[in-house]
Amino acid sequence: MNLTNASSAEPRVDALAGLKVLDLSWVVAGPLVGRALADFGAEVVRIESSVRVETARLMQPFHGGRQDKEGSALFGNCNAGKLGLTLDLKSAEGQQVVRDLVGWADVVVESFSPGQLRKWGLDYETLRADKPDLVMLSTSIAGQDGPWSKLAGFGNVGSSLSGFQHLVGYQDRLPMGTFGPYTDYVGPRLALVTLLAALENRRRTGEGAYIDVAQVEAGIFFLSPQVAHYGFDGTIAERHGNRDAQAAPHGVFPARSVEGAERFVVISVRDRAEWQALARAIGREDLAERDDLATADGRRAMEDELEQVISAWTAERSATAVEEALQLLGVPAHAAVTSDDYPHEPQLAHRGHLVELPHPTHGRTFVEGPRYRLSETPGAPRRAAPALGQDNEVVLRDLLGYDEARIDALREGGILR
Repeated sequence: MNLTNASSAEPRVDALAGLKVLDLSWVVAGPLVGRALADFGAEVVRIESSVRVETARLMQPFHGGRQDKEGSALFGNCNAGKLGLTLDLKSAEGQQVVRDLVGWADVVVESFSPGQLRKWGLDYETLRADKPDLVMLSTSIAGQDGPWSKLAGFGNVGSSLSGFQHLVGYQDRLPMGTFGPYTDYVGPRLALVTLLAALENRRRTGEGAYIDVAQVEAGIFFLSPQVAHYGFDGTIAERHGNRDAQAAPHGVFPARSVEGAERFVVISVRDRAEWQALARAIGREDLAERDDLATADGRRAMEDELEQVISAWTAERSATAVEEALQLLGVPAHAAVTSDDYPHEPQLAHRGHLVELPHPTHGRTFVEGPRYRLSETPGAPRRAAPALGQDNEVVLRDLLGYDEARIDALREGGILR
């Protein structure tokens, strides 16, 4: 594997150096925002509980294939670079620690069910009374108010409500739904840029902001063409498997198995020149010269037959051989990549997408690198995600200035759990 070693990174001035973030979020959507900020130098304190264990800690994949709350690669990827504090948020003492951290922080990120923080007196309106320039971001399924605001759930619920689940699958079968909690991953992209804009506005004006991110709306944003089409002529988008409205043929085709494992290759034809190159590559000059196949509509009318012809050719070859042969001819094609392929992908290796970090329990772990590359301040995860309570004393003593007696009282009172 050609992986970036985080310890070898040269010293640099970070883009977000000095930014202080309190992360009260769960699972994926909120934690990914804090992770992006930490990658570029922000100091991020992640609060969780060892009693009500964060859901992501119990989700696969796990180091060694064994479920362990300190072994989830998902949690590790979403929380690398953060400091970890365990806290009983239901207690008055724990809530006071949060208020002190709000006083320390520039930004608060949270993803509790709408209304929960208000019950604890930790909502934005309450907190801004003592910190008017606070920037706070809440991420939830459907937003903080309105008829759906009490709807709790994960990104698979957001994906369904935004319309993605209905659109994925084959036309003659039940919808398959997107793999995983899709809106958990698109929501943070929109949330992050909005948060950075709010910080820039505070820098210029001194004013804070409250940002309410709804996963459903984030998901619908990525279906803008389908929404616009419905608004134009009433067309309701439907699922079409791997086929495409513009390109034809367009699909996933079987390739030769490797060590008993099925492999596939993706091919897309956008115009007549690409179609002729593909037809000749598979030895079908007769198809290359047919006038009725010169347009996408013409090829789409015969898509079933054309897919059978292409499949017969790809099935006798390796996915990478098909990819290389067609790319040389200018036809878009690529082997369908499996998770086992990622560490060996030359482009991902070149960009340092997988980063090795020392891990206190497992010796080492791997996380994704930053989603963005900046020329002068490229960013990188600085350390593995924290174990439960790993940084309790560091946060309380060094960031908040608590003395040992106060820390001991919190520990002995069961607040730091």
